[in-house]
Amino acid sequence: MPRPKTRIQQKNSETILEAALDVFSSQGFRGATLDQIAEVAGLSKPNLLYYFPSKEAIHQALLAQLLDTWLDPLRAMNPQGEPVAEIMAYVRRKLDLSRDYPRESRLFANEILQGAPRMQAAIEGELKDLVDDKAAILQTWMDEGKIARMQPVHLIFSIWALTQHYADFDMQVRAVLGAGHDPFAEAGDFLNTLYTRLLRP
Repeated sequence: MPRPKTRIQQKNSETILEAALDVFSSQGFRGATLDQIAEVAGLSKPNLLYYFPSKEAIHQALLAQLLDTWLDPLRAMNPQGEPVAEIMAYVRRKLDLSRDYPRESRLFANEILQGAPRMQAAIEGELKDLVDDKAAILQTWMDEGKIARMQPVHLIFSIWALTQHYADFDMQVRAVLGAGHDPFAEAGDFLNTLYTRLLRP
């Protein structure tokens, strides 16, 4: 059984992961190097390698943390709740996630664009199982006439696309909107209008 980390070891591990998140989210896995991560972390490369044996190990640790963050908003959808309110709360949580965790969103997007070589098992397992479960809830609400009938998995896909866009394409969004705009406040208003009309039976 491994010994628990000391406070300094825990702090250094967290510093490395925070630095790696910056580097991976901006450079992608292939473009990132251990030297870059060590420089951002303010540690020597040998010191970094004491905590993580490779770039792959750092990346894997970040992805493991990310999956729970990514799935929690969908997990919170309550089958006993009022359908439109539950779906709109999910949209809001996903938009808040893009606002508060843009680096994590780009890290996830980069991994998917590369074919998800380090996340394929989780995507085909835990993520798919959760989507299937929530799609069944959406289908039940449709069958009961509580929301408009549509393909439930594609409804979930559309929420991903329309919320994660604001993190993954932040520079483009801000450039097009120009100064004086709050992209996330405006997106929240727009998505509320869009989905409440779309979901109306």
